[in-house]
Amino acid sequence: MAVFRSVLFNVLAFLLTLIMGVGAFPVRWFAHGLALPYAKLWSRLVLDLFRAICGVEIRITGQEHVAGAGPKLIASQHQSAFDTLIWMLLVPQPSYVMKGELRRIPLLGPMLILTGMMPIDRADGAKALRLLLRETDTAVQAGKQIIIFPEGTRTAPGEHVALKPGIAAMAAHSGLPVVPVATNSGLFWGRNAFFKRSGVLHIAIGTPIDAPNRKVLLPQIEGAWRDLEKTFH
Repeated sequence: MAVFRSVLFNVLAFLLTLIMGVGAFPVRWFAHGLALPYAKLWSRLVLDLFRAICGVEIRITGQEHVAGAGPKLIASQHQSAFDTLIWMLLVPQPSYVMKGELRRIPLLGPMLILTGMMPIDRADGAKALRLLLRETDTAVQAGKQIIIFPEGTRTAPGEHVALKPGIAAMAAHSGLPVVPVATNSGLFWGRNAFFKRSGVLHIAIGTPIDAPNRKVLLPQIEGAWRDLEKTFH
């Protein structure tokens, strides 16, 4: 059954993405203001398929920490493509810090720019950091909720990697507290995994952290993630 569910979900999600990718051309050409609502609709439909077909219950705690409009800085664990979809639905104006190469994906890339995402080429070093801080200023002034994955890549559940320093620079530059978010999404929709599994997928949103510098902030994010993970059991 799990194999059948996985095949069905992957096929339908691919077809949906293809159809909506082609359908996005009028938005890209004539209605830029509809780009974010269109992206939110696509995310909702993909996640509806994931829940219905793969038998996944999405359980979210701590949403009060990201409730309402206004700028926020959200530091989430990253285990799955799921993590890049769910925040489209959890906050009103999401702006993801993402890899610059994603801009070159056919159909998807141009929409990412129109929806106000923040593409950063990390290989550019100091130049990338300056761009990140400029993009942070723009997002904060627009009242957006910035989502960053400080691990820098998708990791397996329970895997610990050194956090990238960008989140600390953004927090110090913007003055925003950092909202830590833990998840176990990789158990159900793993990195590059064809097979999907059923069960309870947790998203735990923690109390905002207001730390003065990198040496304090990064360990506090990691500690908050570990504490939040304990609530999954």
